[in-house]
Amino acid sequence: MTLLETIHGPADIKHLDAGRLTALAAEIRHFLIDKVLRTGGHLGPNLGTVELTIALHRVFDSPRDRILWDTGHQAYVHKILTGRREGFDRLRQKGGLSGYPSRAESEHDTIENSHASTVLSYADGLAKGFRLRGETDRAVVAVIGDGALTGGMAWEALNNISGAPDRPVVIVVNDNGRSYAPTTGGLATHLAGLRTSPDYERFLEWSKQRLRQTPKLYEALHAVKTGLKDMLAPQGLFADLGLKYLGPVDGHDIAAVEAALRQAAGFGGPVVVHCLTRKGHGYRRAEADERDHHHAVGVSDPATGEPLGSPGPSWTSVFGAELVEIGRERPEVVAVTAAMLRPTGLAAYAEEFPDRVFDVGIAEQHAITSAAGLAMAGMVPVVAVYSTFLGRGFDQLLMDVAMHSCPVVFVLDRAGVTGDDGASHNGMWDLSVLGIVPGLRIAAPRDGAGLRAALREAVAITGGPSAIRFPKGPVGPDIPAVDQHDGIDVLHRSPGDDVLLVSVGAMAATACEAARRLTEDGLGVTVVDPAWLKPVDPSLIKLAEQYRLVVTVEDNLRVGGYGSLLAQELRDAGVLAPVSGFGIPQRFLDHGKRADILAECGLSPEDLARSIRMRIAADRAPGVRRLEEDSR
Repeated sequence: MTLLETIHGPADIKHLDAGRLTALAAEIRHFLIDKVLRTGGHLGPNLGTVELTIALHRVFDSPRDRILWDTGHQAYVHKILTGRREGFDRLRQKGGLSGYPSRAESEHDTIENSHASTVLSYADGLAKGFRLRGETDRAVVAVIGDGALTGGMAWEALNNISGAPDRPVVIVVNDNGRSYAPTTGGLATHLAGLRTSPDYERFLEWSKQRLRQTPKLYEALHAVKTGLKDMLAPQGLFADLGLKYLGPVDGHDIAAVEAALRQAAGFGGPVVVHCLTRKGHGYRRAEADERDHHHAVGVSDPATGEPLGSPGPSWTSVFGAELVEIGRERPEVVAVTAAMLRPTGLAAYAEEFPDRVFDVGIAEQHAITSAAGLAMAGMVPVVAVYSTFLGRGFDQLLMDVAMHSCPVVFVLDRAGVTGDDGASHNGMWDLSVLGIVPGLRIAAPRDGAGLRAALREAVAITGGPSAIRFPKGPVGPDIPAVDQHDGIDVLHRSPGDDVLLVSVGAMAATACEAARRLTEDGLGVTVVDPAWLKPVDPSLIKLAEQYRLVVTVEDNLRVGGYGSLLAQELRDAGVLAPVSGFGIPQRFLDHGKRADILAECGLSPEDLARSIRMRIAADRAPGVRRLEEDSR
């Protein structure tokens, strides 16, 4: 039996000596490499937090003490040490272990945190609540990466935490110089200067020697504070906020981290423990990967580390390649991203046009208003962001971009159901949210050709903002139109006027297959793809007048989605055809494969065809109760 197999909870590591702790860290790394390469997931960040997590669970008593993670993709080791080792065989799979902290999985997970820069606000609230309840013996520990510290919300929280010097919050800064890619901005430069200083290595060695002599790390550091003041730049940064600062600590030295955490836990007020770690530490392939140190990996061969399978070009890569072509033609086109340069497909654009790409860090609010300023200066900004993160900058989109009619193009990657990363990463809200923004145009291309065309149309718009949404994953073959109706693509047509099926974006293949099944049943079905959803094309309104039933299918919420928008437009135009909208129910979705989740939502071709048949049968049979789709 391995040492790791004897660990069933945090209590099992508290009695281990230094030698066995080192062996445990090595076993955890081997376990992570083997399991995560088999399932896919976040590998690099977790390889970098092995010793840090061990130290956290030796010092603090979870779950009574609250250990919070920002972002949650670095919490795999936390899951292992809190009794979930066996769940890694089904990591990020339906019915298996979530890739982020999950309250449903364990009492050790307080927050389901996968949107960055939020953990300090949670910690502030928890500490306030414990104090008000008289629970003064409970610690609140917030682990935040240096990348997440680029988010404005983190600094709002720090301002409040520092305002209560007698309320204990331990802030562990896991500083590896990266979020997905290298961290950008003034804070990153500040911390990088420390990491690359020759004095830093000498200081780490000195601190290790001193820690062997005394566990009182704070006093030890304070004794040499004056001499190290210029070298330890972050000390002044946090001290100016009224926060005590411990470090820098070698995040891969369990004894050093543990000593610092124990000192912080006993201080009685807010303390920053600055740990320097290396993303991908202990796995040669990850350490050598300068791009992102194996931040996130797909299913790979554990023996070689090489990815398995070739899914073909992705929606993201199609967007990235077309933007480069547009950039060559139009020097005023610039790109903006919030710490997601490679994940959103902008790496090639940044390589060719380095002065025309702006990575603002994890700061979606700033990204969007900055894009408004770029537009006001005569540029054409393309803001590339995951759909799920757009909500963080909605006020800026509404008031700073749309109200000023700024021609900003929002490219929403991972729209609809993304699947593996769970509820927080599904981009199933954007059509519902964006539908209320005055003057905003919205496109949902069905294939790669449609994406390229929509992007070119969007950057040519001068009178206001636009948004283009597409899903995660391989783009698949182009879906040709079989006809056109006043500029609207017709994807399927069978004789008759039973159903007008309006497909939204990547749901085109599903809609066409459902239509084929309905046609086999003798129904007359026409499938159309409007491409641009908002504003609703007047030709689509006229076409709907010819059919007995109008159906929409989208991978967005039914509530407030495209179906709702089209139904309203039809009513306003006096079109009496009933409208059935098929989409995602109003609930948070569990993680799993996109196709499986869509099927659970009734959005498979089979379920869609069955539901449409039922609706038609109900309409044709007087006195028969209609299908109540809202209950689905």
